[in-house]
Amino acid sequence: MNRKFLSVIALSIMTLASCSNKGEQVATENPFLSDYGTPYEVPAFDKIKTEHYLPAFEEGMKQHKAEVDFIIKNRAVPDFQNTILPYDKSGALIDKVGNIFFNLMECMSDDEMQNIAAEIMPKLSAHSDEISMNPLLFEKVKYVYDNRNNMNLDEQQIRVVEKYYTDFIRSGAGLNDADKETLKGINERLSLLSLQFGNNLLAENSSFKLVVDNEADLSGLPQSSIVAAAEQAKKDGMEGKWVFTLSKPSLIPFLQYADNRDLREKIYMGYVMRGNNDNANDNKALIEEMSKLRLQKAHLLGYEDYASYVLEANMAQNVPTVDTFLSDLFQPALKVAKNELKEMEKIAGFDLESWDWWYYAEKVRKEKYNFDENELKPYLSLNNVRDGMFMVANKLYGITFDQRHDLPIYFEGVETWEVKEQDGSHIGILYLDYFPRDSKSGGAWCTSFREAGYDIEGNKISPLVSLVLNFTPPTGDTPALLSWDETETLWHEFGHGLHALFSDGKYSRTCGVVPRDFVELPSQVMENWAGDAEVLKMYAKHWQTGEVIPEEIINKLENSGLFNQGFVTTEFLAAAILDMEYHKLKEINDDFNAAEFEKAKMNEIGLINEIYPRYRSTYYSHIFSGGYSAGYYVYYWAAVLDSDAFNYFKESGDLFNPELAAKFRQHCLQECGNDEGMVQYKKFRGQEPSNEPFLKKHGLK
Repeated sequence: MNRKFLSVIALSIMTLASCSNKGEQVATENPFLSDYGTPYEVPAFDKIKTEHYLPAFEEGMKQHKAEVDFIIKNRAVPDFQNTILPYDKSGALIDKVGNIFFNLMECMSDDEMQNIAAEIMPKLSAHSDEISMNPLLFEKVKYVYDNRNNMNLDEQQIRVVEKYYTDFIRSGAGLNDADKETLKGINERLSLLSLQFGNNLLAENSSFKLVVDNEADLSGLPQSSIVAAAEQAKKDGMEGKWVFTLSKPSLIPFLQYADNRDLREKIYMGYVMRGNNDNANDNKALIEEMSKLRLQKAHLLGYEDYASYVLEANMAQNVPTVDTFLSDLFQPALKVAKNELKEMEKIAGFDLESWDWWYYAEKVRKEKYNFDENELKPYLSLNNVRDGMFMVANKLYGITFDQRHDLPIYFEGVETWEVKEQDGSHIGILYLDYFPRDSKSGGAWCTSFREAGYDIEGNKISPLVSLVLNFTPPTGDTPALLSWDETETLWHEFGHGLHALFSDGKYSRTCGVVPRDFVELPSQVMENWAGDAEVLKMYAKHWQTGEVIPEEIINKLENSGLFNQGFVTTEFLAAAILDMEYHKLKEINDDFNAAEFEKAKMNEIGLINEIYPRYRSTYYSHIFSGGYSAGYYVYYWAAVLDSDAFNYFKESGDLFNPELAAKFRQHCLQECGNDEGMVQYKKFRGQEPSNEPFLKKHGLK
């Protein structure tokens, strides 16, 4: 959900309308430099080639610079219409290209794409800095800011002015020339290091393979995992063997069910040692340099640490608030995890290691709750789960989903759906990309090929939203059957998708834009509907017989709701604390060592040896190649909000209460950027959120 560039919506300035003959020739050849000519102007993936990216980026930067120059050279007294509005709508072509290139970099990367990224990232960073630190542009923005209350602006215009002024200050516009140059160098270097971190992790994920050639070593594994491993081996030219990878659909079942302890250790250590093997893909040196550069950037901008710089713009606002929040949850979670460990060791009869946790936790689940997740999977075919979330969205908001087969796609199997209001009017397009491939990053995310908004003339721009997943693929005649974790993940990302589809606002700076610790509310709240008994009966149907999921299995799922929550909560909070520890450093010595730092900090909080943080430093892409630095805590911060919000529906007696759904859509999805996060939430809820539903849900009280 990150905005990667300076703006989102297009601006066409008349002085740029005419171009040279050479430019016109390029425009006919490069699909980025003209209209796509597709329904709803969706990207022409069938025409876009890798050689189109660099020229389009270069032209985009050229146009953006001209747009900004046009604002600067305007001799009229700066006001909203001649300064803020055209700036808000500038940078259209950069956004158009970048929203395709960087999204595809994550889901179908190759050497050529990586080379382009390495070339263009420093240029984009320098371009961004040139604009955000431009003294003449800042002077005009500051004038509007200083006089905003005397310009007959409405509330949203004043908010946009204030946000842009803050952006300029936080980007270094107020620094002296020497410090600006230093900051530009830091930003450029950080962009390259972030890119390299992600590339290294992609290489680590792709290179590890656990090859099994003895059928006896498959003992305990469900048949679906065995079939998938055989198909992977065939794909890798090792027919007759079984290949397991670090993708979650392959890794997790192996850790849960494989009886061979040595092989569980091998694949688990392959997972937790990614980027930490002193090879070409090692990320430790990158982490150390990035940490130093971020701290240097914070100091330049007047903050004592990088976390303070980040959190100032969030709901939490400061480091002590986040530290207290995490600490208050970690200790009770660790206590529960230690009790879980005792239960498992009682079954095992020996002291467990980290690679044993998943396996013996599954034993506890069967013994304590008489629940094997494989009982659930036949009722969670991918199509049924997808249709279920569409049904819930329809019951909550009245929207409909029509599959399109006439839109270009970037990879075979990607689905496209047109989303419509109840009256049939168009909202946007939803792309669904379900399965792992070597060129795709791990995990799951929601992104946009085009974000919602309005152009400078007030015409509405419809969003193009994409959900990218890494789910268990179909095998043979069996459709893709999801685990419960995968089911919740799909609904989670769909929640982000609804946020992106519903966002509405005249100005790019505020349309759908919320603090990082609010942004997971729309996603996580949908997980609550996914697991509710009433909703399960709507979509969980046996893929062969069509039988609705039996009450007995629903009860088992509900009763096991607190299963392993000590482990889940502890590993998450450990990672969130590690993130904060990196970014609240106030000084970093030359001998700073990422591996030693991680170990020391985990020892300080008392993390037991049997649990690693959910993300160890060297594969912590959220904070070193994503946008969550000093921000991984936000998932649990938002979890307090989502638990409270869903409880509001439950207490109303109607999971699909139309009045509450309309309020949630308006204040937390559609107009969420109109005011600060807590203000918007209280408009929906009528009060600040309570911690009680969250604590009860996670068994922490």
